[in-house]
Amino acid sequence: MSTEGTPQSIGVAVVEHRGRYLVGLRGPDGPLAGFAEFPGGKCLPKESPGVAACRECLEETGLQVKTVDLLMRRTFVYEHGPVDLHFWLCRPADPETVADRHQEFRWVPGVELDSLKFPEANLPLIRELVERAQAAQARER
Repeated sequence: MSTEGTPQSIGVAVVEHRGRYLVGLRGPDGPLAGFAEFPGGKCLPKESPGVAACRECLEETGLQVKTVDLLMRRTFVYEHGPVDLHFWLCRPADPETVADRHQEFRWVPGVELDSLKFPEANLPLIRELVERAQAAQARER
């Protein structure tokens, strides 16, 4: 893929449950290897980013989720090409099915997200999620 042309639409599931977010690490063989990631991937033809986020989350983690709100949309150009990222806040469809780990993904407290190495395109979202988590912690005190 070149750095020119129409950005690839990507649905990203930002899955939150009890102040924690489902995060994995990108594999060694693809773009952005070793970076932290939320479940998600390319939209199929005629598939909305929200539907793609839920489908990809189920495929990657085994956890069925539902979209709650579009947190952020961001177009970004990486070396491997342009992407149109749709970050969807998601919740587990059945909170009773939540485990400590979902395949290669684990739950990370919101206040710790900025300690992980996320791709550059995710950084504004990470800052926003950490700020929300810190505000929620302050309210609990």
